[in-house]
Amino acid sequence: MKNISVIGAGTMGNGIAHVMAQKGFKVNLIDAQSAAIDKALVTIAKNLDRQIAKGIITEVEKISTLQNIQCFTEIELGVKEADLVIEAATENSAIKKLIFSAADQNAPAACILASNTSSISIAALASATQRPSKVIGMHFMNPVPVMKLVEIINGAATDPEVTETIVALTKVLDKIPCVVKDFPGFIANRILMPMINEAIHALSEGVSDATTIDQIMKLGMAHPMGPLQLADYIGLDVCKNILSIMQEGFKDTKYAPCPLLVQMVDKGKLGVKTGEGFYKY
Repeated sequence: MKNISVIGAGTMGNGIAHVMAQKGFKVNLIDAQSAAIDKALVTIAKNLDRQIAKGIITEVEKISTLQNIQCFTEIELGVKEADLVIEAATENSAIKKLIFSAADQNAPAACILASNTSSISIAALASATQRPSKVIGMHFMNPVPVMKLVEIINGAATDPEVTETIVALTKVLDKIPCVVKDFPGFIANRILMPMINEAIHALSEGVSDATTIDQIMKLGMAHPMGPLQLADYIGLDVCKNILSIMQEGFKDTKYAPCPLLVQMVDKGKLGVKTGEGFYKY
């Protein structure tokens, strides 16, 4: 693989573009909003500067990384020479299907289509294409330049050779691939989101305050960040959406978002990105 197209220039998309470009891949970063692309390039440059400050890379490597990234506002132009397309749009099935359909129609026949989805069915996304055997999940963790895990999700029709290719690519990125099957929430969020939801229930019931709940999980379970603080960093709207997808997928009310979580999302208190969630920023 040489040419990687990343669709979506948000937090995950710019992180994926960063690590791919840093490893020498030619990256097309695609977003319909030019302002989002501009913001992504600023973020990537800042993150590269942090790596320089820590002695991880040199100034020359920073320049090379940025030179490996080209930007597009149209999928049609951005994927036409891609060996791999990674969709990193918002966690919305309808939006992702539209993106997959457009990528399928414009990317080369041999191109693999991957999604950075954290909970949506790979089979459902593959159904929007004419190449279901070449559709796979490639769920990076945030922040992408730092976190080692990539959760690789096989759809019902994913070709084993496609899985092998993505596993090998993940290792080239100095990340650790973990292959799972296509179930709602996969493994990472199937375990993480109920824990976060239960912490929100405990808070809403007055069992303890947010700081104490997080402190208990950090000190007692060796978690680097408590569940409520982590929810703020993920985005409370994202947490709610993932829980709702799991509730619908499993037809089980145990995954229903806590009413307090729903209320906070309705009030626009989404965590770090809005300046307030369970904590103020």
